[in-house]
Amino acid sequence: MTRVGIMSMQRIANYGSFLQAYGLKGILEELGCTVEFVDYHPGKTLVSAERRIGTISKISKAARAIKIRAPLTERIRYISYKKNFGGKYYAYLGIGEEKNYSPEVDVLVIGSDEVFNCVQNNADVGFSPELFGEESRAKRVITYAASFGNTTWEALENYQVIDLVGAWIRKIDAVSVRDKNSGSIVKKLTGRNPEYHLDPVLVFDFVGKCREIPTEVPESDYMILYGYTGRFTDSECSAVRAYAEERELKIFCIGGIQACCDKFIDCSPFQVIAYFQHAECVVTDTFHGTILSIITHRRFGVFVRDKGYGNREKIIDLLDTLKLDDRIIDDLENVSEVINRSIEYATVDEEINYKRKKSYLYLQKQIEKMGSLV
Repeated sequence: MTRVGIMSMQRIANYGSFLQAYGLKGILEELGCTVEFVDYHPGKTLVSAERRIGTISKISKAARAIKIRAPLTERIRYISYKKNFGGKYYAYLGIGEEKNYSPEVDVLVIGSDEVFNCVQNNADVGFSPELFGEESRAKRVITYAASFGNTTWEALENYQVIDLVGAWIRKIDAVSVRDKNSGSIVKKLTGRNPEYHLDPVLVFDFVGKCREIPTEVPESDYMILYGYTGRFTDSECSAVRAYAEERELKIFCIGGIQACCDKFIDCSPFQVIAYFQHAECVVTDTFHGTILSIITHRRFGVFVRDKGYGNREKIIDLLDTLKLDDRIIDDLENVSEVINRSIEYATVDEEINYKRKKSYLYLQKQIEKMGSLV
């Protein structure tokens, strides 16, 4: 059996990071591989920021949650969720407290998620050469649906790392990206056209194959507001509240807590999918919140962010790829119109199934190339 290592964002405590890691592991196991997760050493951030790690980082996140104008019980529930995420769920990925640095594997798969997002102030990632395949002891290094996130070509120029990043990527045996921004950067850096593939949460058939997903949830008559804590503005929360009250729906926050929260849901990543399946609708401003809405066939609306930790590059590309551009909420007066707009999911599923096959073939091809090296 081919021994494969996955280097991803598997230790980032949020549902999207967990599910994309779990999904990619599942795909590779279906292809007959033994799979383990590989850790990287966070590098110094290129963007100046206070290096908040460990307890300091947790206190900072808790402080932000306490300031949100949501019921105190729900804020406490959110803090507990963040504190206990790893201890509860990392075992599903086969990872523990001990880090797995540079193991001897046949193939190292870098991705999915924002593994190439090197111009940011997140001290848990930073500018890490290992995320570009450096110091690996794998016989073959590839990427799958790797993303530069909101790192642009201009950002790489401003921080004078184009030559370095380009040299690293040119040494990777096969490059797969998940969005046009990332593909354009790789093309400029290397002269190579990367392959494009969907995020593993779309490629792995969670709804059809994952037995961990419960069939029911102990709630009804709710909508989901899915986003990072405090990122929905007061005006956005007011618009969501108006929509919910008009339809007599409770607002359940998942992933982060917001000012209009009726209840924060602290549950497993698999239960999250069940909550999406039974929701009346979803409002989100995240990449994986959008994907979870799609795989559960929900009506949904998306806010696109340009400021702070922006999401334009990945959200716009995803919606464009699946022809769901009409899900963008660009005017608070149109929240109801966007959410209530019907979606032809048969057409969306057809496109996803086509791209799923493409992803499996790419990974199978890269694994089979190991046979020629033996």
